[in-house]
Amino acid sequence: MTERNKTTSKPARKLLSCALASCLLLGAAPVFAQSTAATIRGQVLVDSTPATQAQVTATNTASGLTRTVQVSNGSYSVNGLPPGTYRLDVSANGQTSTETVTVQVGQTATRNLGVGGEPAGATAGDATTLNAVQVTAPPVLVETRTSENATYISNVQIESLPRATRNFLELADSVPSVQFTRGANGNTKMRSGATGAEGTNIYIDGISQKSYVLPGGVSGQDSSRGNPFPQSAIGEYKVITSNYKAEFDQVSSAAIVASTKSGGNDFHGSFFWDTTNDSWREESPLERTAGVRDDFKETQYGATFSGPILKDRAHFFIAYEAKEYSTPNTVIPGGIYSNRVAELPAELQPLVATYSTPFKEDLYFGKIDWTLGDNSLFELTGKYRKEDELSDVGRISTYQHGSENGQEEKRANLRWQYTGNGFLNDANLSYESAFWNQSPLNDGVGYVLSYAPFQADGVTPTGDETDILAVGAGGSYQRKGQKGWAFQDDLTLDSLDWHGSHTIKMGVKFKSVDLDSTQYNPANPQYYYNILSDTDTPYKVRFGAPLEEGGGSVVSKNKQYGIYLQDDWEVDEHWTFNLGIRYDYEETPSFLDFQTPTDVANALLNWSNLNNANYDIANYISTGNNRKAFKDAWQPRLGVSYDIFGDQEHVIFGGAGRAYDRNLFDYLALEQLNNSFKSYSYYFSSANTPCMGSPCEAWNDSYLTQEGLDALAAGSSGGGGREIYLIDNNIKVPYSDQFSIGMRNFVHFWGNDWNTEVTFSRIVSKDGFVFLRGNRRADGSFLLPGTTSGVPTDSPEGYSAIVLGTNGLETRNNQLALKLDKPYDKESGWGLTVAYTFSDAKENRQYGEHYSLDRESISDYGWREAGGIPKNRLVVTGIYDLPYDVTLSGKLSLASQTPRYGTNCLDGNDQCYITQYKPDSTLGYKEFSLAVNKQWDTGTDIKFNVRADIINVFNWVNYADYSTETGTYSDLNTAYGQPTGLLASPMRTFRLSFGLNW
Repeated sequence: MTERNKTTSKPARKLLSCALASCLLLGAAPVFAQSTAATIRGQVLVDSTPATQAQVTATNTASGLTRTVQVSNGSYSVNGLPPGTYRLDVSANGQTSTETVTVQVGQTATRNLGVGGEPAGATAGDATTLNAVQVTAPPVLVETRTSENATYISNVQIESLPRATRNFLELADSVPSVQFTRGANGNTKMRSGATGAEGTNIYIDGISQKSYVLPGGVSGQDSSRGNPFPQSAIGEYKVITSNYKAEFDQVSSAAIVASTKSGGNDFHGSFFWDTTNDSWREESPLERTAGVRDDFKETQYGATFSGPILKDRAHFFIAYEAKEYSTPNTVIPGGIYSNRVAELPAELQPLVATYSTPFKEDLYFGKIDWTLGDNSLFELTGKYRKEDELSDVGRISTYQHGSENGQEEKRANLRWQYTGNGFLNDANLSYESAFWNQSPLNDGVGYVLSYAPFQADGVTPTGDETDILAVGAGGSYQRKGQKGWAFQDDLTLDSLDWHGSHTIKMGVKFKSVDLDSTQYNPANPQYYYNILSDTDTPYKVRFGAPLEEGGGSVVSKNKQYGIYLQDDWEVDEHWTFNLGIRYDYEETPSFLDFQTPTDVANALLNWSNLNNANYDIANYISTGNNRKAFKDAWQPRLGVSYDIFGDQEHVIFGGAGRAYDRNLFDYLALEQLNNSFKSYSYYFSSANTPCMGSPCEAWNDSYLTQEGLDALAAGSSGGGGREIYLIDNNIKVPYSDQFSIGMRNFVHFWGNDWNTEVTFSRIVSKDGFVFLRGNRRADGSFLLPGTTSGVPTDSPEGYSAIVLGTNGLETRNNQLALKLDKPYDKESGWGLTVAYTFSDAKENRQYGEHYSLDRESISDYGWREAGGIPKNRLVVTGIYDLPYDVTLSGKLSLASQTPRYGTNCLDGNDQCYITQYKPDSTLGYKEFSLAVNKQWDTGTDIKFNVRADIINVFNWVNYADYSTETGTYSDLNTAYGQPTGLLASPMRTFRLSFGLNW
């Protein structure tokens, strides 16, 4: 059961409670402190009088970990407790008392203790009497007096609720504002609000898992079907969607704070095996149309083992999990040809099919904890992750054009936690190595069929090009990742009295990490053919020059510094202030010391087309000493809560703060990659196709060979067609400003304790990274007068595309979040959560799109409804214990349609502009899933279970992709606005799993 300190109620107070609840809708759910370690604090009363001399000892009932503190002015605070169940022993004036409580991850819980009478934290009716021995279930303490917007995901939920994957983040979407998605190719992502996944961060045992090079938020989650961590090793976690405290760095949307499991004084182990296949899955609309079932299989298995090394002192825990998938990926022609396969060249039509793509992951985790004396706790943890897969198959990419991806991640952390009188010091020394690799499945040349229309005269190109199908050799050679070490130290001072009680936390962090971006793109020459004019002779080519020694790779030895100060000030039993300030600073030497090649700088500075451009090219030319690291990352984080009756049952809270993230190294490195590995693009004119852009050369069959391309690149122009990437010398760091106000309530009805919460929040994110086109026409303009399409391809002699990296992406999200939570407990045998989110979100560029090359500036795109977040979203989960050790659980997800971006070319002059629309259905996503688990007790120490999951019970169809281009008046897209057939969730799928626990 959940538990708070309760006092006698008065009728007037109840009336006021109801009035406030009616105004704000009832609100509250478990809310937590800023780290994975928990704190229990409160008063010690002797015969209802604050104790002057007393001692409180907290003992972990599983591991024997012990913490002892002295009472000061009637108050106590026990810090640094791993989540779990604790026996609290109080001694004062020769009297003693004992009670047992459970604390959650990162929680600061208040529990008043008493001796010489009824315990101050007890409530009549909580206990039962068996054979004259008082027995009570350990209450789960709940913190409400904080300004963080946080929700707790318990281990019962992780283990019991239906799941399509064993990714522990899958249940984070039961939190308002958070979405966990699984794409048609099986890749998973988690995001919050209107910002992308890169704004998130995960802290496992207090250590950041941030990805510095690739998107995805945390390492390994950019483009993967795998899990970031073994689910069987996660004890519990909380999700903070805004107004986090000053401890959290490198995050601008959701922060996930997870604690891992530990060994105890008894040996325990587990094993699981989970599987499904195509015969246990309903056919998709595409399969029904084709009359063929696609190969599909998913198998997951793993084991854990834990126990004592030295009773009450040292323990171990190890976990292993594996995934073996075979995922069908369907090729869908792009643009207006999604339903016009018969119009493709005959030899390409058979390639429009569904292909099976294998995936394999191995995950290992180990942990050793060792307690020395009563003050020092040491923990050593390690993680290893290995993945291999066939990828980049599906949508417009055929099997031949795919790539082989792999990633390897190693992490280790040594923690020393020292508890003294009135303070706790937590020191961590960590190491990480996380790399993602990609190589083409085939070597040779690529054939890209494109749609490149002409204006009414049949000669002048509109400038719009859409890829339809990619065959032959494709992909790129890439190796991207990070490797380094970090030290962070957090010091907590408690029991500081000045106009109330203060808990002061301060910390420093230093990280030395090597960032690596190696990329040869394109690895194979890519020839483009216009379906409207000639599918035998290319009209464009992209290729790379022969690789020079050291080319194609950028390594930066980055240094990161962070410092923060946080004061959690309890003025009295009503007011609590959370006052924090954080500062972060990072140096990226590869960016700061980079010098723009002289030939590139001279060509751009002397190019007359830029004289009247809307930007100053000098701001993108680096001399090697005119760049400075960003120094303005000050982040105030302020919050307040008011406990109306001083009993933690009705709390009004609010907060405001700023949070800085970081620029991905993958973007910053492109400036140098395109100078070390030179890539080129050329247009060709031929008998059937005029020049579609510049630079343009007459087609010659020799250009089909690498020797011919090398000669083209080394022509008289001195390297014509070379692409240029430049980064703004004064690049800033993306950030979000967060504001919220809400109310939490703890109520008792239907014989159960409920937590409810309503929160109004506003999050404004700015300075997101964006790439703009730097090419300009002779007069400095971008588009021709009176047109909405046809980007300029003019360039300095010897070059082609000019791409500028700068700041500019923004989002605004006004949000209402409602939560209702009846926590599961054995006594009642059931639990329920309800999360509703209303979002009024805007963005100035399509969600997830960092390239903005078809408009002169980011402001030309205008503000639109955010494309990645539904206006209305409801998630309901439930757990119910049936007889005979059977547990039934369910999850319902409903969301309104999100707007889709498209291209409209129907203005009468074949001019195209960006449009936005919503498909013709009220709900954009709907899924109801069930899980049933039966456990058998063998009468020994071994328990056996069988579990069945039915994902998408009602076989609802959720489409992931729609045809988004109208075509032209002369070539209409009859499929515009219709689904392509790719799915955002699986059809009804049956999963079966077996497990052993001992």
